[in-house]
Amino acid sequence: MAQLWGGRFTKETDKLVYEFNASISFDRKLYAQDIRGSIAHVNMLARQGIVTEAEKKQMTEGLEGILADLESGKIRISDVYEDIHSFVEATLIDRIGETGKKLHTGRSRNDQVALDMKLYTRDEIERTDQMIREILWTILEIMEKNTETYMPGFTHLQKAQPVTLAHHMGAYFEMFKRDHERLKSIRKRMNTCPLGSGALAGTTYPLDREYTARLLGFDGPTLNSMDGVSDRDYLIEFLSALATVMMHLSRFSEEIIIWNSNEYQFVEIDDAYSTGSSIMPQKKNPDIAELVRGKTGRVYGALLSLLTVMKGLPLAYNKDMQEDKETAFDAMDTVKSCLALFTGMLQSMQFRKDKMKDSAKNGFTNATDAADYLVNHGVAFRDAHSVAGRLVLYCIEKNIALDDMTLDEFKSFSPVFGEDIYDAISMKNCVEKRMTVGAPGKKAMEAVIDIYKRYLQEYERD
Repeated sequence: MAQLWGGRFTKETDKLVYEFNASISFDRKLYAQDIRGSIAHVNMLARQGIVTEAEKKQMTEGLEGILADLESGKIRISDVYEDIHSFVEATLIDRIGETGKKLHTGRSRNDQVALDMKLYTRDEIERTDQMIREILWTILEIMEKNTETYMPGFTHLQKAQPVTLAHHMGAYFEMFKRDHERLKSIRKRMNTCPLGSGALAGTTYPLDREYTARLLGFDGPTLNSMDGVSDRDYLIEFLSALATVMMHLSRFSEEIIIWNSNEYQFVEIDDAYSTGSSIMPQKKNPDIAELVRGKTGRVYGALLSLLTVMKGLPLAYNKDMQEDKETAFDAMDTVKSCLALFTGMLQSMQFRKDKMKDSAKNGFTNATDAADYLVNHGVAFRDAHSVAGRLVLYCIEKNIALDDMTLDEFKSFSPVFGEDIYDAISMKNCVEKRMTVGAPGKKAMEAVIDIYKRYLQEYERD
């Protein structure tokens, strides 16, 4: 058992207690952040005259060597140590001797782990944000190619009004755009440095916390040492944002699963993102979309787990907070893998434009436009609505679309109908007439696509 706090104790920790208390099995993921934080801390100690320049050089080179050896696989993190902090410090002492014992001057494991988790979360926010940028570009490319790909829009999973694939995809662009904005906001709000908070009450050493914060890319130090070591709001916010990302991916997956079914046939998922059946040779299953939908629950679970851990904790640090890591790490990895796979699936997916258009036509999505035609010819809306409803019922009984009716059939429902009804209810005109901002008309969509393109170009520059 390798631990850093044995001076107060006269007996060995029970083996089961030690293993229950240890976090090395999962906090080893923090090794790079732990070493980055230690190097910044050592530089600050030297600047303040707390250690010498020679000692700084020796410790910095030792830490950089440990990081390089871990990255190359030359050394491995051993479960002999209680946590990643113990491993790094003990390894440094083994390599450089007595000077390594000065590494922990002016800090506690409480502010050290708070720093490591903040650095790791900040790194993960940036990685996740880049993947959201990739899915946004993918969606935008689909939109640009499909401003005239007509399809049914739905409410209650019932065909409602005609839209375009570009318009439908634009809804998901808006969702993931909000996800980006959330991550950007969290990144800004969390960017204060807890190192120097000590166990809870700071330290008597003359630390320059502003300098340490600058070295680590923070906007400044945390302004309350008790909150500095016990704050996990930033992680709760990030998990909440990840849960929302997964909710959006799950909704999108659900639609792709439906569109992939024999009943719809709107999409053809690439073989690389599908699987077959062990018994039914005709099957081509949308497993990636189904797994993304399924994995959403485990990300929700991570958020609920951390909220539950934190809800009753008095100030300041409590060991319960060690439970912030395992499920959070799992959630972060899950979201990244889902984003990568979903984006690849979307990029390789084929859209069946003919099936989409036929579905819109045969689903009476132009019934509202038939009613609007009557209104524009002087019929009261309520009467026009009733006539359109009877038209739909007639077509269902005849197993035809509105477009297939003869003019005499139209006139049997209302003498107002004229030859121009066919133009009024064509899929193209039904969509093109909807030109308000955010509507599916081609010119409206092209204006939005231009806004999205500028948004992503600005995103690249952030």
